[in-house]
Amino acid sequence: MLLTALQLVVLFIVLYMLAPFMITRICGLVVVRRGKAARQVAFTFDDGPNPTYTPRLLDLLQAHDVKATFFVLGSQAEKYPEIIKRMHQEGHQIGIHNYSHTANWVMTPGVVRQEQVERTADIVQQITGERPTSYRPPWGIMNLGDLFNFGFRKSYRIVLWSVMVRDWKRSTTAERLRHRLLRKIKPGSIVLLHDCGETLGADEDAPQQMLEGLQDVLEEVRLKGYKCLRIDEMTDKEREKNYQIDTAIVKKQYKSTMP
Repeated sequence: MLLTALQLVVLFIVLYMLAPFMITRICGLVVVRRGKAARQVAFTFDDGPNPTYTPRLLDLLQAHDVKATFFVLGSQAEKYPEIIKRMHQEGHQIGIHNYSHTANWVMTPGVVRQEQVERTADIVQQITGERPTSYRPPWGIMNLGDLFNFGFRKSYRIVLWSVMVRDWKRSTTAERLRHRLLRKIKPGSIVLLHDCGETLGADEDAPQQMLEGLQDVLEEVRLKGYKCLRIDEMTDKEREKNYQIDTAIVKKQYKSTMP
């Protein structure tokens, strides 16, 4: 009986946690990880808004005439609605990063949908008058219910990234960040950065170095002929076609994992 119970636990972990990780993070199915157009890049920022760093980031983006995508926490948006309003007024896209920075693995699909995603969407819509349509789960982690909730995926585009440079740690200096970004950015890249250092595992002052390094990066990608776009600008044309294809593939892979 104990062995059977243990086997059930292992099966649950594989299906509920690891299968979605393989499908999304490794295979890149049912999520957006990059665009396909040449000479385009999308800069995205997670975990904010932060009252110290996000306004400075908005100043920097405005100075370079760059539009970006912010995946915000609902709890932070509630605290700093004026920053959310400024993001919207200056033409940036606002996406959802849960209400709290909690991994979807430790929540049921219903809790993720109602208490994290929809709750945050309601907050952003109340502030801006526009409901978000893009979602990035904390740490890019989804559970099986998220993956197979086709209604949820119809409502929200799930966005991950193709470029990550550990900017949440102060050991990633401005120069290291600059070097890594310029080495990794390719046509269609979706860049993951953070405008808040208050979440688990992050250094509180790390966004200071991100801002310093990003200033040079924005100028250099412009000189290389890149156009900086919001996620929706980069991906809207491909969304419906990819949704149909990826859904069929995921269903087939899921059936193959069943005993």
